Amino acid sequence: MTSGDPAAALNACRWLSAHGSSCAEVFGFATGVANVWLVTRESLWCWPLGVLNAVFYMIVFARTGLYSDTGLQGVYFTLSLYGWWHWWRGGAQAAAVLVTRTPLRLRARLAGVVLVTWVVLAVITSRIPGAALPWLDAILVAVSLVAQWMMTRKLLENWLLWIGVDVVYIGLFISRGLPLTALLYTVFLGLAMLGYVQWRRSARGHETLA
Repeated sequence: MTSGDPAAALNACRWLSAHGSSCAEVFGFATGVANVWLVTRESLWCWPLGVLNAVFYMIVFARTGLYSDTGLQGVYFTLSLYGWWHWWRGGAQAAAVLVTRTPLRLRARLAGVVLVTWVVLAVITSRIPGAALPWLDAILVAVSLVAQWMMTRKLLENWLLWIGVDVVYIGLFISRGLPLTALLYTVFLGLAMLGYVQWRRSARGHETLA
């Protein structure tokens, strides 16, 4: 069989399923690593990969009862399209979008968004049969949602939120029988640390030029 043989691909997916994974999870892993690495490099091409990653993980999380995370992937899909457009178009003056620090007032508003989103999602998903750890899932989703929006705006502190979220997600995915996704979030954790260092350097460079 050749690598392009549909039967071979189907057998590979069946093998993965029998061993606790899936083709969707594998493709999600690959697109996720490439996506976040390109974000650390401030590359526009991170966003189309983010769109693909959201589709794959919608499938993965729906299968494992992480319904808040399933819905989050739909938001990621939309925000990735927005981020693609915003980085390509530029800021209000159609200039390149630069890395900046998050103003204190905006931080307070975003904290409020996290709180409200957490409670609403937890209340809704806790009533869905088969929902797994709805309150924990919901707070991770709420913080991730805000961090993703901050990323589209190139706000430096998005990486600090991702670092905290990734640490908790690693344990969550291990408990839900998603070892490959847990490994992915371990990679994400390292990339988030790298992204913070690189974006902080970029922000300082812009501040110096200003």
